[in-house]
Amino acid sequence: MNPISPLEQALHAARALVLADLVAGEVAQADVVSLVEDSVAQRRWWVEQWPDGASFVAGLIAQDVQDALLERYGRWPLCPVCGQGDPHALDVEPELGPDPHWVCPKAGVKVAAVGSLADAMGGKPSS
Repeated sequence: MNPISPLEQALHAARALVLADLVAGEVAQADVVSLVEDSVAQRRWWVEQWPDGASFVAGLIAQDVQDALLERYGRWPLCPVCGQGDPHALDVEPELGPDPHWVCPKAGVKVAAVGSLADAMGGKPSS
C-alpha cells in the first residue's frame, strides 16, 4: 500500500474541517457535500501547481463552499456572535494563509477556527 502524499493529506484534512462546519450549521445535505467535493477537486490542481500552498487549502475550500452556497442558498455560516441587526455571514481570515478562522466582520472578532464552528454555535458535531 502506498503512503498518502502530503498533498492528499492536506486535502483530506481540509475536507474534514469544512464538512465539520457544515454539520455544525446543519447544512451538510448531499448537494452541499458535492460542493465540497467540487472545491477539493479544483484545489487539488491549485496545490499541485503550488505545493507550498498546502497549508492554505482549508481556508480556500471553506471560502469556495461559502461562495457556492451564497449563489445557491444564501449566506453561510451565519454569525452566532451578533444577536441584533440583520443576519450576516462570517468571513474566513486570512483569505490566503495558514490557520484559517471564521471571523465576524461586524464585531471584528475571531469566532472559531475552520472546522470548529460547533463550539462557537453552542453545539457538538453530530456523529
